[in-house]
Amino acid sequence: MSLIEIVGNAVYEWEQTLDDVTIYVKPPPFVQKGNQIKCQISAKSLKVGLEGGTKWFIDEPSGGLIDVSESTWSLEEDDHDSSQKVISIYLVKANRGAQWNTALMGNGAVTALDPAAQEEVRKEMMLERFQEENPGFDFRDAEFNGSVPDPRNFMGGIKH
Repeated sequence: MSLIEIVGNAVYEWEQTLDDVTIYVKPPPFVQKGNQIKCQISAKSLKVGLEGGTKWFIDEPSGGLIDVSESTWSLEEDDHDSSQKVISIYLVKANRGAQWNTALMGNGAVTALDPAAQEEVRKEMMLERFQEENPGFDFRDAEFNGSVPDPRNFMGGIKH
């Protein structure tokens, strides 16, 4: 999971699989119900704010194309502090297996994964693909010699 900070403040955390990108945003402490949040997911961007408010606290282009009809969000209890809430935003990738180097591209901050993190994400996604295509095998301790191939295009690509 990658933590994105701006001026020392955590804005969101995110992670990805072959199929989706999940973004976790901590709302203001007074937010206790989903109807207090507004979230707009489009094919190329994400907006998150307070219902009735005039500003968005996230308003950025996404790191890849989103399948809007399959994407959603929810307000949940924070796993680390049950008195806090977290907005979980589930973005389904329009191009399954595509690696996103950042979840959101805006705000003038450097939010892209560094080359080592990109390689680690490719490895995780390749192992997920191998596990999906070969369910009887355990790939948890698998290693790659050299650089990890692109999980979307390796050996004929991903079959939908």
